Amino acid sequence: MALAAVAAAAEAAVAVAAVSIAPPGSMPVDRFGLGWRPELAPGILSHLDQIDALEIIAEDHFEASRTALRSLRRLAAQLPVVWHGVSLGLASMSPVAEARLDRIARLLDATGAEGWSEHLAFVRAGGIEIGHLAAPPRSPESLDGACANLTRARRITGSMPQVENIATLIEPPASPLGEPEWVSGIVEGVGAAPLLLDLHNLYANAVNAGIEPFAFLRRFPLNRVRSVHLAGGRWIHGPNGTARLLDDHLHAVPPIVFALLTELGRLAPQPLTVIVERDGAYPPIAALLAELATARRALAAGRRLAATAAQAAA
Repeated sequence: MALAAVAAAAEAAVAVAAVSIAPPGSMPVDRFGLGWRPELAPGILSHLDQIDALEIIAEDHFEASRTALRSLRRLAAQLPVVWHGVSLGLASMSPVAEARLDRIARLLDATGAEGWSEHLAFVRAGGIEIGHLAAPPRSPESLDGACANLTRARRITGSMPQVENIATLIEPPASPLGEPEWVSGIVEGVGAAPLLLDLHNLYANAVNAGIEPFAFLRRFPLNRVRSVHLAGGRWIHGPNGTARLLDDHLHAVPPIVFALLTELGRLAPQPLTVIVERDGAYPPIAALLAELATARRALAAGRRLAATAAQAAA
């Protein structure tokens, strides 16, 4: 599908869903929050009445003092907090270092956070850190390695993390499995692990691989989704005129990602926690709160579509 057509379809989907007048019925209790960053802290703390949950980068607090951990515990007492890992490298055939998992366990115990999450990514091998969340080959071997690491993580930390799909500019070589099938295999391979579905990552991977995004979404194990990431990115252009979508967390959430959220809300009836991510080029807090409001409307529109369809089928 041409990019202009995809964008038009996204805007149309949100517009049509938003005018649905179906009664809400028994709607799930969805939550909407932000990724905690020091630059955003004053704005977040001033608007807790508009924020249902917070996601905090775990590695930023691995060496936190007891005083800092007490402050984080007070924050977690005010609204739900989830720790988000970015360096474990779960999708590897090498075992995740026990020391890293011990630090996750310390944060969970010290702060009373409700859980944690981490990417299905490859980040190191042979003692070499690549400094990037890379997509491993989507193979039975990497699937088994990820399942072994998740089992190890649950044993050491006391809980299973939500696992997140990652963005990639190119399809990883030596990948006999598609991304949705690979993710499904991991989620089911460890006994129904919860899925953190990053919709911008999903969109970027779809368009970079020439796949229709809404069809791509429907191939994922949507019944396992517990949380959602929304973010933005930018197009990068190669010398031969090709374009790739880079997930950079420096731009506003595009309309098509909100449209994918509407579709997810239509297809996945369970309660969802939706987090808007931003890692730089921070706008005023009002802009991020406006994105949260748009996310609420987009997900609610999907819920109404599902309710309307259920009523029509009754």
